[in-house]
Amino acid sequence: MKKALSTFALAMMVSLCGAQTKFTIKVTNPLKLERSNQPVVIDLKKYGVVRSAQVLFNDDKVPVPYQLDDLDQDGIYDELCFLTDIAARETKKFEIHLLPTGKPREFESRVYAEMLLRNDKVKEKNRHNNYIESITARGDCANSYNIQHHHGVCFESELNGIRIYFDKRQTLDLYGKYHRQLELKETQFYTSDEQKKKEYGDDVLWVGNTFGLGAFRGWDGLEPTMVDPVRSRTQRIISYGPLRTIVEVIDNGWEAEPDKAPINMKLRYTQYAGHRDTDVDVFFDTDVSEYTFSTGIINVKGSEEFSDHMGLRACWGTDYPSTDTLKWSRETVGLAILIPQEYIEREEPSNTDNYPFVIKVRNEHMHYKISYTSAKEQFGFDTKEAWFDFVQGWRDENERPLVVK
Repeated sequence: MKKALSTFALAMMVSLCGAQTKFTIKVTNPLKLERSNQPVVIDLKKYGVVRSAQVLFNDDKVPVPYQLDDLDQDGIYDELCFLTDIAARETKKFEIHLLPTGKPREFESRVYAEMLLRNDKVKEKNRHNNYIESITARGDCANSYNIQHHHGVCFESELNGIRIYFDKRQTLDLYGKYHRQLELKETQFYTSDEQKKKEYGDDVLWVGNTFGLGAFRGWDGLEPTMVDPVRSRTQRIISYGPLRTIVEVIDNGWEAEPDKAPINMKLRYTQYAGHRDTDVDVFFDTDVSEYTFSTGIINVKGSEEFSDHMGLRACWGTDYPSTDTLKWSRETVGLAILIPQEYIEREEPSNTDNYPFVIKVRNEHMHYKISYTSAKEQFGFDTKEAWFDFVQGWRDENERPLVVK
């Protein structure tokens, strides 16, 4: 009898594990402001193995584009994500179906991510085709900066384009667009003269050894320090879209402070479709509350600064994006960083390179956001007043996200 009951219980468990999970969520906009492309992210850990899904809007059961992401790369999806437009104070209802079989439905991609090795047989700078999705360099690699074609992983939404240098700087360099569209697959960050005539964008920022847009660094008590030495350095693409792309930079054995043990750090960059801002998550595998770090934004030549002295800092300035001032024109950009106050040790005065923050990570994880605009955009901002006004509203939106029940 006990054996029969055990067999029955096992059969019931198999049946339940193989069944579809269905539930309804309500999403509310708490602001008196219409919002577009707002992410809704559902943690899948408590739902068992999920291999496909369906997201339906309201009682009309209108299908909504979604994506499933395997964040830790163990072959099991960890999160479901979809985007929604939502009016001021509006509440929307979505029906979620999670299935243990099948494959995720394919939707048109609104984001792009790319890693490339050079192909010696290709002469054009924007036609290389040795695609990869992960690369690791030992700490004693002589020139990791030049291993990848465009010097590091790159990603974009319709509004922005970013590459992260594969070296000790790990700086974020920026691509400015005229039009709201995906371009990096065609230009590979090296826009041809023919593409420029068609109003494709181009590199708009010279970064040197600065923070660029929000690079995460060490701090020696006086100035930022590079992410060096390390035992190894990795870049990889976690998700290609269609609604968000996720890329990671992993530094193992980083000797962040000479009198402390080496640490392992993972920087995760999440880019949502329809967004000019980017989420930055910093993970450590141990408590780093005794270490001191830094981040911030470059002091663009001749730039003007905005700060609310509560974690929001921005600038507006104009400079050449290259030392070749004959080939390149001056570019005007607006940059911004938003850091939760709990991580800020202090806001440092600006210097010739940066607008810095000194950072303390109170446990093993911190989160912040970065954003930028190029004055060449036909969909963006063309004055510092407009940019500084935008970033203040950006802070308000981030402090009052959608409420999901």
